Amino acid sequence: MSAQVVTEIANGVMTLRFNRPEKKNALTAEMYAALAAGCRAAEMDAAVRVVVLTGSGDAFTAGNDLKDFLENPPKTSEAPVFQFMHALVNLSKPVIAAINGVAVGIGTTVILHCDLAYAVPGAKFSLPFVNLALVPEFGSSIALAEQVGARRAAELLLFGEPFTAETALADGLLNGVLPPETMLETVMTKARALAAKPPAAVRATKRLMRAEAARISATISREAQQFGKRLASPEFAEAAQAFLEKRAPDFSRF
Repeated sequence: MSAQVVTEIANGVMTLRFNRPEKKNALTAEMYAALAAGCRAAEMDAAVRVVVLTGSGDAFTAGNDLKDFLENPPKTSEAPVFQFMHALVNLSKPVIAAINGVAVGIGTTVILHCDLAYAVPGAKFSLPFVNLALVPEFGSSIALAEQVGARRAAELLLFGEPFTAETALADGLLNGVLPPETMLETVMTKARALAAKPPAAVRATKRLMRAEAARISATISREAQQFGKRLASPEFAEAAQAFLEKRAPDFSRF
């Protein structure tokens, strides 16, 4: 396990914490591998009945670490990021997101695969894939529309503009917006309450509600193919270079 993903188990709850606060918990391939391992361990451990995802410091996650992303691009389904996606989508136990700050890219799409999600008022969400010359991931090309409606999903994915926790709540992406000083403890109280319920009944209920897991996994694989093509595109090269140079990208040549 990576030191940048802290795993804790207590009272039937496994907490997976993104632990790179100096980088706003930007995710690396090593962290994705640790998260995938954590999800698989939670699935196999009968003592774990609920999983909580959260971040250290004042961020949930700023999304992919661009330097690591460029050095370790996810070109195949074996890439750690896709291993994490499939492990989370197929996790039979309830997952709760405790969003303690900024949630960029996969920081937002991961919520689509959590059974419950709570955020602090200052959390900011964004889906900047098109702006980076990429395509949606984590099944969001279909799962987002199913949760917020097709027109709202198109607006979020095509423009990639940030939105607030209050907007996410109104869109149905969150269960609640909670004070930062009590948010995590409230989430853990809910997690412990779930962990105390009949585990087989909880898993069966989740299975009934998440009957589309196989379809989402297939969508993740299709998205991965397009994502790989976009990584090799001149548009992405321009977007990445512009990001590193801290300037606006110029797509007028394409």
